[in-house]
Amino acid sequence: MKRILTILAAAVIAVACGNARKGSQPAESSQVQDPSAPVVYFTKDITPESLVAIYEALGREAKGRVAVKISTGEAGGHNYLKPELIGSLVKKVNGTIVECNTAYGGARNTAEDHMKVAEDHGFTKIAKVDIMDAEGEMNIPVKDTKYLKHDIVGNHLKNYDFMINLAHFKGHAMGGFGGVLKNQSIGVASRNGKAYIHSAGKTADPDLAWGPQYLAAGPTQDSFLESMAAAAQGVHDYFKGGQNILYINVMNNMSVDCDCDSHPAEPKVADMGIVASLDPVACDQACLDMVFGHQNDVPGDDAKPLQQRINRQHGTYITEYAEKIGLGSKKYRLVSLDK
Repeated sequence: MKRILTILAAAVIAVACGNARKGSQPAESSQVQDPSAPVVYFTKDITPESLVAIYEALGREAKGRVAVKISTGEAGGHNYLKPELIGSLVKKVNGTIVECNTAYGGARNTAEDHMKVAEDHGFTKIAKVDIMDAEGEMNIPVKDTKYLKHDIVGNHLKNYDFMINLAHFKGHAMGGFGGVLKNQSIGVASRNGKAYIHSAGKTADPDLAWGPQYLAAGPTQDSFLESMAAAAQGVHDYFKGGQNILYINVMNNMSVDCDCDSHPAEPKVADMGIVASLDPVACDQACLDMVFGHQNDVPGDDAKPLQQRINRQHGTYITEYAEKIGLGSKKYRLVSLDK
């Protein structure tokens, strides 16, 4: 898995270097005092109790058949959100943990193997786990058809009335960072759907998406990020136009590498807290602002490697484009739950 990501990242870096814009990092915080801006709740406390508290602060009750979308983490990895952290929230909403198979050749590219990883990582002990593309896939509409004709998701998505997008905010070799936007674009996409997004609509065949055709003539970095934003909007709209979904980012164990990496780099920056919003763009933007607003980097709490990873892949562009297509707002009001 590590070798696969290294090869793929090298290809994306090449196009990113040609596409990345100078000063792609946030120039200043997107916090505003405008009462019409979406609220982003924040707590420095990363505990099961604070996770439940920030969910309750959002004021949107998860009802019906509730999907809790997480990353189960690649076998061998260790930075994923732990069952003991998320268990109280999952049980409170009587939720089912949902995932989809990966498009690369790791330990989660079949439903059987993926369920084994979920079990090994302790998730089956706290809730039912559903690999949503275990029995096929379905297409859902996207508003932005610049690259994607539709979003290809696991067909078990139709079994849920409400989604809690519970993401682990961290770096990513290809996207620059992973938060709620990635968690419901790449994360909710089926194996074929992941290939479709990664190739910016060129192919839904994972064997082609990771093959010479992709490496030699694949999408630009920005088209990949735009495709992720379009797919994220498709999932948002699927849940009653965004009324039956909410967003939480947990900012702990923030390696420059994703939880899909079986041997991630050790985190260099200290844990920051939990962020939540009803607006996915604001939720990710608030986390970006915290990472890039980090000052006085010292050994054990150095945000520079994560900042550099995000910038190298032009990662901040996804919130810019997601706002442009109407998925949410980069401007937000930050409300702390800490006393």
